[in-house]
Amino acid sequence: MTAAVEIKDVAFAWRGRTKFSLAVPAFSVAAGERVFLLGESGSGKSTLLSLICGINLPDEGEVVVAGARLVGMKPAARDTFRAENIGVIFQMFNLLPYASPLENILLPLSFAPVRRRRVKDDTAEALRLTTALGLPEELVLQADTTELSIGQQQRVAAARALIGRPKLIVADEPTSSLDASAQEAFLSLLIGQAAEADASLIMVSHDRRLATQFDRQIDLADIALVTRGGS
Repeated sequence: MTAAVEIKDVAFAWRGRTKFSLAVPAFSVAAGERVFLLGESGSGKSTLLSLICGINLPDEGEVVVAGARLVGMKPAARDTFRAENIGVIFQMFNLLPYASPLENILLPLSFAPVRRRRVKDDTAEALRLTTALGLPEELVLQADTTELSIGQQQRVAAARALIGRPKLIVADEPTSSLDASAQEAFLSLLIGQAAEADASLIMVSHDRRLATQFDRQIDLADIALVTRGGS
């Protein structure tokens, strides 16, 4: 079975007033695997996710996602590949503030025809996901997104990532705004829905307590070398 993510001999550097470089000799995620990446602020977690998602390309090495080699793809092709194959839950959720929750959830399908073809009824699937994630139907259909609580926005962001059954879900500190009990409940729901969609899941966090529900916990310091220095 094709691995969800394979990284080999990757090196990447942000250049500017302060240099930051990340080297990852090897990292892989199996299809369907749930991986918890632990790392403190500034450890390179978001940089690694940007490479996995094809937002940035490595200066050296290979990044392969769902069998596709991202290095060598043209920018438009990478954008299309990401839309079709990767669902992202951002730390700040990145919801459109004056669109409805339903419109936010359905947004990825506008850019991903393959994902859209997996959904027989857009609205029905959005409501199935939000119900499974514990969000009342009336809020999804009627509320302005700005009226939702942080926890409700989080569930909308998760449904947006999951709709259309992408092969990989990437979550960047998605529980940082929640208290401990809400964190555990949300992770249970997210992991359950990712499993139902046969999607691999990578979540990054600085909170080791959240790792218990995952198949594997990896400390970023064990797989990556970060270098900082002046220009």
